[in-house]
Amino acid sequence: MGAISLAHGAGGKESWELIKRLIVNKVPEELQRTLGGYGLDVLDDGAAIKLGSKYLVITTDSFTVYPIEFPGGNIGTLAIHGSINDLVVMGADPLALMDSIIVEEGFDLPKLDSIIKDMVNTLKAEGIYLIGGDFKVMPKGSVDKLVIPVTGLGLSEKPIVDTQLRPGDRIIVTSPLAEHGATILAAQLGMLEENKGLKSDTRPLTKTVLPAIKRFRPYIHAARDPTRGGLAATLNEWASMKDLTIVISRSSIPLRDEVRDFLDAMGVDPLSTASEGAAVLGVDPEVVDDVVNYLRTLGEAYAVEIGYVIEAPDPYLRGKVIAETEVGGKVLVEPKSINLPRIC
Repeated sequence: MGAISLAHGAGGKESWELIKRLIVNKVPEELQRTLGGYGLDVLDDGAAIKLGSKYLVITTDSFTVYPIEFPGGNIGTLAIHGSINDLVVMGADPLALMDSIIVEEGFDLPKLDSIIKDMVNTLKAEGIYLIGGDFKVMPKGSVDKLVIPVTGLGLSEKPIVDTQLRPGDRIIVTSPLAEHGATILAAQLGMLEENKGLKSDTRPLTKTVLPAIKRFRPYIHAARDPTRGGLAATLNEWASMKDLTIVISRSSIPLRDEVRDFLDAMGVDPLSTASEGAAVLGVDPEVVDDVVNYLRTLGEAYAVEIGYVIEAPDPYLRGKVIAETEVGGKVLVEPKSINLPRIC
């Protein structure tokens, strides 16, 4: 812990330990919860402030990816999609974004123009306002090409906070996982040509996942988009929040063959690999089949139940995730950091 490493920014165990040590533990408890809502006390995809009968949901993130253009998108579309999805999984209707453009001196102006056009076109397609932002140019070598921080605003009648997960809940995945992380890894290794089936899944979840959340809101107790750290990080965070145990079936997890084959060849666990167009839901067992079927009617053809939540059967298993393997064994799923710089 003498210096920051890339692992501290990878979204796994190291990230959360550092955040709690450097930030959360320094903020008094009375300042962690926002005005009548949720804040650092829940460490979710965003915060919520009570405003009358509704909540203002706020999310912020900084997007940095290499290469900045990749199969399926670019840093601009990734920034817009990621910000929208952080609002969606908190049960909020996205309203508006503010962005910052931090660009390195010497960056190609036509390329920047193209990226910003893609950002604006994405906002137009979603009917979301861009209400302000900032623009900075840094001396050459002091920032790596382009970074885009974004703050998103949305409204929700009742935000989804992942601490509401409870024993008996079922875990649903909405679409194939690890698409984005596999694509960026192949791009950084110069292996896209021999892996042409790889493509980032970056996309907004407003037309598929959000309607399902709104329709079944009383029964949905947790929701997250498994970006940095992947499914493993998401489920471990959920389990540790309430000292529960989550059991999943590896064979039930949707993965495209091209993604699985590439990651297997690289020795990378798909469960720890980022997705940018998927959601994970913790749902009351009473409606799990209805939620899956509704997601499929909205276009999420791969939506599937992959596991369930239980009280820890043993003190050692409190806050743990267990995977039932394809051959019938059981293994712990731990949040592993894939040491990739600039992935999302």
